[in-house]
Amino acid sequence: MKQTRQIAILYKVIFVCLTVVPVMAGLIYALLYSFGIIGIMNNGFTGKYWIAVLLSDMFWVSLGYSLYIALVSITISLVFALSISLFIKKRNITISYLFYIPLCFPAVVMAFYSFQLWSKSGWISRIIYQIGGIKEISSFPDLTNDTLGFSIVFTSVLMIVPFFTILFSNLYHSEKLHELKKVAQNLGASSFQILIKITIPVLLKRSWFTICLFIIFVMSSYEIPLLLGKQNPQMISVLTMQKLQRFNLNDIPQAYTIASLYVMITIFVLTLLSIGGIKKRFITKRRAYA
Repeated sequence: MKQTRQIAILYKVIFVCLTVVPVMAGLIYALLYSFGIIGIMNNGFTGKYWIAVLLSDMFWVSLGYSLYIALVSITISLVFALSISLFIKKRNITISYLFYIPLCFPAVVMAFYSFQLWSKSGWISRIIYQIGGIKEISSFPDLTNDTLGFSIVFTSVLMIVPFFTILFSNLYHSEKLHELKKVAQNLGASSFQILIKITIPVLLKRSWFTICLFIIFVMSSYEIPLLLGKQNPQMISVLTMQKLQRFNLNDIPQAYTIASLYVMITIFVLTLLSIGGIKKRFITKRRAYA
C-alpha cells in the first residue's frame, strides 16, 4: 500500500515537471521580458510595453476577432456534431473509425486542404466555372484570406466536428439518455420536447468545460489563420508571432506582453468556470441532502 502511494506521488511529480514547470517557466520569462527586466533591449523595469499594448486598437481588435472566429466555429461544430451523433443513436449505428481520421491530420494539412478547396484557383471555383456558374475564375468570391474568416471557420469545423461527435455519442451512452427518453415518453413528452429539454441540455451541460477549452484552442490556433487569414484583422497568435519575428526589436517585448495578457485572460476565465462548476455541484449536493 505504501509502495503504491509512493509510485502515485512519483507520477504526480513527473507530471508536474513535464507540464506545469515548463509552462510556468515560459510565462515567467514572458513577464520578465515584457517588463524590460531581461532581453536585448532591457533597461530595467518598465511598464511602457504594457501601456502601449493596452492602449493599442490592434490588440483588442485581434482579441475580439479571435473570439468571433472561435464562437462561430464552435457553434457550427456543435450543431453538426449534435445532429450527427443523435442521428447515429436514432439509427443504432456504430461510430465508424472514419470519424477518427480527421483527428489524425495536423492543422497545417487541413489549412492547405481548405486553401486548395476555396481559393480562386481551387477546386470549387473550377467546378463552378466548368458548369457555367461564373464567367471567369477570378470572379469567384474571396473565401480565403477574407475578413469574415470563412476558410478559417471551415477548417476549424472540419477538425472539431469529429471530436464532438465521438464525445456526444459516448456521453449519450454514459448518461443513459436512452432510458431517460423512455421515462419521458411514458410521462407523455413528445420527441421534440425530449430533444430540447432533456437530450441536448444534458449533452451540452456535461461537455461544457470541454467546449470552453475548445474555444480557447481555436482562439489560440496559429497555422490555420496564418495560411488562411488576412493581415488585418489578425488572430491573436498570428499578431504575437508577427511582432516577435519582426526586425524591430521594440516589438519583441510587446509580443511577450500580448502573450502574457492572453494567458492571464485565459487563466482568469478558466478559474471563473471552475469556481462556477464547484458552486453548482455544492448547491446540487445541498439540495440532494435537504
